[in-house]
Amino acid sequence: MPSLPRSPLHRIALLAFPGIRAFDVSVITEVWGADRTDRGVPAFDLRRVAADPAPVPMRGGLTLIPDRTLAWLDRAELILVPGLDDHTTPAPAPVLDALRRAHARGTTIASLCGGAFTLAQAGLLDGRRALTHWALTDLFRARHPRVRVEQDALFVEDGNIWTSAGTAAGLDLCLHLVRIAHGAETAATVARSMVTAPFRMGNQAQFIEHPTPRTDRDLDALADVRAYALSHLHEPLTVPALAERAGMSPRSFARHFTATTGTTPRRWLLDQRLATAQKLLERTDLPMPEVARRAGFGSEITMRQHFATRLTTSPRAYRASFASTPTTV
Repeated sequence: MPSLPRSPLHRIALLAFPGIRAFDVSVITEVWGADRTDRGVPAFDLRRVAADPAPVPMRGGLTLIPDRTLAWLDRAELILVPGLDDHTTPAPAPVLDALRRAHARGTTIASLCGGAFTLAQAGLLDGRRALTHWALTDLFRARHPRVRVEQDALFVEDGNIWTSAGTAAGLDLCLHLVRIAHGAETAATVARSMVTAPFRMGNQAQFIEHPTPRTDRDLDALADVRAYALSHLHEPLTVPALAERAGMSPRSFARHFTATTGTTPRRWLLDQRLATAQKLLERTDLPMPEVARRAGFGSEITMRQHFATRLTTSPRAYRASFASTPTTV
C-alpha cells in the first residue's frame, strides 16, 4: 500500500465527458459529494469538471451538468475518472492533455472500472500496474499492451495512479481513498451512511471462480467463525483452530473461506487486526503495547512491522495523523 497522502484530500474533481457511466458518477457523488460534517466527516469540495460547460450526456437519458472547466484541475487534490459505457470510446484530446498535466504535477488520479481505458489512452499507465473489470481484461491488454494488467485484486496503485475493478470495486476504492487520507473511522462513517461494508482490502479477488459453500450449514459455520474471530481478535487465533471451530479440516476450511470472502483466512485475520488497531489509534490514547495486544498482534514490534508492510507508516505516525479526541477504554 502507498504511504499516507502528503495532505488530506478535500478538493475532488469528477472528470466528465460524453459516454461516462452513470453508476460510477453516482458512486463518486455519494462518497465525496454528500455533506456528513454533522457526523464528523470532513467537508469535501466535489466539482464536476469538463472541457466546456455543455451538459454531458450519459446512457438512459441522463445528463451531467459541469460546474467547472478543465482549468480547475490545477486546484484538485484528487481526480476521479468514471468508467465508460463503450470502452473503446476515445476521450477528448483536451481531457487527455489535462490528465497528463495533472499527473506531472503530482496530483492523485483514480479511475473506476473502465476508466482505466481513459488513463491508458493518456499514456499514464504505460509500464504501470493497473486493472479494470475482469470481463474487460483481454480487451484492455489487446488495446494497451504496455500496461501491466492485474486481475486478482479490487484496486491497485502505481505511481500515485489508482485503478479499480468493475462496478462495486469503484466504491471500495473511493472508501479506501477516504480511509488513507482521513482515517478508518471517517471511512466507516461514510460507509455506514451508504449501508455498505466499510472494509474490503484491494488485494481481494474481483470475483469467485470456485463454488460457494454447498450447504447452508457450511455458510452458517463460516459466518459464525468470522463473528467469533472478530470478538476474540486479542487471542492468538490460528487457521487450524478456526477450522476446528467450523467443523472442517484446515484445507476444506481454507477453500470454503476463500470462496466465500475472496481472501484467505490468514489474510482476512490480518486485515481485521489492522482495522482494529487503526480504530484504537484513532479513538483512544491507549499505549502502543496495549493497542497491539487488543488487536491481536502480540507485541508492539509485530504490529509495527505489519503497519510498515501494509500501510507504509508506523502506528505512532498513524495516530499523529488521524487521532481524534482520545478516550481511554
